[in-house]
Amino acid sequence: MDAERLRSLFDLSGRVAIVTGGTRGIGRAMAEGFVAAGASVVVASRKPEACTETEAHLKAMGGSALGVPTHLGDLDSLDNLVTRTIDTFGRLDILVNNAANPLAQPLGSLTPEAFAKSQEVNVRGPVFLVQRALDHLTESPCASVVNVISAGAFMFSPYVSMYAASKASMMAYTRSMAAEFASRGIRVNALAPGTVDTDMVRNNPPEFQTAMEQAALQQRMADPDEMVGPALFLASDASSFVTGQVLIADGGLVPR
Repeated sequence: MDAERLRSLFDLSGRVAIVTGGTRGIGRAMAEGFVAAGASVVVASRKPEACTETEAHLKAMGGSALGVPTHLGDLDSLDNLVTRTIDTFGRLDILVNNAANPLAQPLGSLTPEAFAKSQEVNVRGPVFLVQRALDHLTESPCASVVNVISAGAFMFSPYVSMYAASKASMMAYTRSMAAEFASRGIRVNALAPGTVDTDMVRNNPPEFQTAMEQAALQQRMADPDEMVGPALFLASDASSFVTGQVLIADGGLVPR
């Protein structure tokens, strides 16, 4: 190992990545990080204007980028995302399933509509997006899928059980995908953030935000940029012998 080889471990030059939920929060930070590492990045979001703005922002950074309006609950929309990616860049190497629906209802008062919406966006969408992209990932010599789950998948999660359960489900899918796709040369891992300073967290009451901060050993929220290093590790050759694993980046929330 030398300095040049070490740097190459995190180099994404020539690779193409899709990042869902890539226009804000953790997803936007990841998109910026991947562009800085040399990748061409496709960001997906439900809001067309956010896709347009983020595409322009990433290009202003000097990167190659594309914004594609996408609803994870719409399977046709997933087809369009993959098709636009291949038509524009000709390949797909990295798929980051980051978009999520934070719908919260207390157990005993769940509505079928809310339950279905949570499952469609947080579980069905990511699973079928990987399925839609599977042939293209198989063609890549360096394919990596990163499913962004949550520290909540490992914890007691009152009032946010739908969200936590959906993330626990994606952990199970991550391990099954890793096993089934290993023969295709595709690595599949999950990143489990703890409390991160995002719109999703800030939409909670202040006392709930404080409780989440204090629950971790570091007693603070993470900045979204602090998720870039773990994501880059999982997406790049730095983790070439890592698959079927969950990287918990939570400031010491789950151990405590």
